[in-house]
Amino acid sequence: MGRFIGLTVLCIIIIGALLTFDIPLNWVGHLPGDFSIDWNGTRVAIPVATSAIFSLILSAILFLFSR
Repeated sequence: MGRFIGLTVLCIIIIGALLTFDIPLNWVGHLPGDFSIDWNGTRVAIPVATSAIFSLILSAILFLFSR
């Protein structure tokens, strides 16, 4: 349980740093494999590739913390 709390705090710190230091994340949602559909003024975004990359990174971090 302590590792989970530590990982949660670490994620919050990273997200806070990204927002505070205004680090550009223009590539999020614009990778090949991310789909967006526009019709009648409505836009639907399906970030398949971005989700896969974030999933791989999170899986690697969780694997390292589980050891």
